[in-house]
Amino acid sequence: MTPPETPMDGKAAHGDTSPAVSVCASPVQKPEVLAKRRDFLACARPPAQKQGTKGMMVQGLNRRDSGGIRVGFTCSKKVGNAVARNRAKRRLREAARMILPVHGRTGWDYVLIGRANETAQRPFEELKRDLVYALRKIHAK
Repeated sequence: MTPPETPMDGKAAHGDTSPAVSVCASPVQKPEVLAKRRDFLACARPPAQKQGTKGMMVQGLNRRDSGGIRVGFTCSKKVGNAVARNRAKRRLREAARMILPVHGRTGWDYVLIGRANETAQRPFEELKRDLVYALRKIHAK
């Protein structure tokens, strides 16, 4: 006994794509994470740009190549114990994941530095606005 055929028999409503596929026009490029100390240090010295906000410090360096966006995260012990530092870095990672593909530029390295008390306590929407503001300032320089 076979089940009755449906108009959508194995096909999605709009062509061959599954209805579960994202509606985004193009896939978003995921930033690569900086891991080497020399990359962090390069973002800290000229000709790199820096911009502080209430929630974080952002350092940006134009590598002048066609590579993708790279990002690093750091928090000093001033932020607090390991639990507080990790929480601040998780929030920075999530903000970067949402903002950098839209407002970041390819061929740039960014380092996001957490601030004591502010990064972990600041409302998340304001933290994202801080990152957008800092990126605009860095790219304008």
